[in-house]
Amino acid sequence: MKFQNPRTGRGFTLMETVIAIGVLALLLTAFLAVFGPATTGLRRAISVQEADRLAAALERELVTVRPNASGASYTTGFDKAYEWIKSSPDKGDEILLYQYRGDPSQLRADGTMEPYTQNGGVAGKDFIVQPAVRQRSDDQLLEDLKAIDGRIFAVKLTQLVFSSGQLTRGTAGEITDPTPDDGDAAGTGSGSDAYPEAVIAFAAEFFIVPNSSADYVKPDGKFNLANMTKPVFTRNLAVRR
Repeated sequence: MKFQNPRTGRGFTLMETVIAIGVLALLLTAFLAVFGPATTGLRRAISVQEADRLAAALERELVTVRPNASGASYTTGFDKAYEWIKSSPDKGDEILLYQYRGDPSQLRADGTMEPYTQNGGVAGKDFIVQPAVRQRSDDQLLEDLKAIDGRIFAVKLTQLVFSSGQLTRGTAGEITDPTPDDGDAAGTGSGSDAYPEAVIAFAAEFFIVPNSSADYVKPDGKFNLANMTKPVFTRNLAVRR
């Protein structure tokens, strides 16, 4: 005579299921506690790498005088850098950095590529992903955003001045003689012509714009650089006459 094991074919009891869920929740909590900060650090590192590449584009653009560019006209690259550093905190004149798909067969009057807005295409042939640096008031900004590739960065520029023998940040929106006690005389005229030194040192703080839509970053959009306090990347730079 054969006896059947009463436990054969029995499912999990309610208590066993509750215990299993509790153990799983505990393991997930421990996993997130260990790997959550690492994941956040990885995302931050990737953002720093992006901003690092765009820092070189910022340096180039600050001293590049573009023919027929929208907005103010500049006589020299140093004059442009002086005005951009000084006006970077102003509403509408914030400096934005990004990459977009440019059409190498279509160049604008200022030397930049028209955005490539067609679907598909071959990178390096039909379009080239290139960095761009524009003030928020630039008419070409919204056109570029139609073919944006990646994030938008905003940058705060603040002059570096000497204080107690060390370089320190001056006042945002102002450019003054960084070494007022060295006896050099100011130049004639106004703006960069009156600046007495050959170099402007400045701190560049990069921030990730939380929304890349044109409606958000357009001059009258909701984006407000003044509300951003935690830069993802900071670098000290300089421009020379």
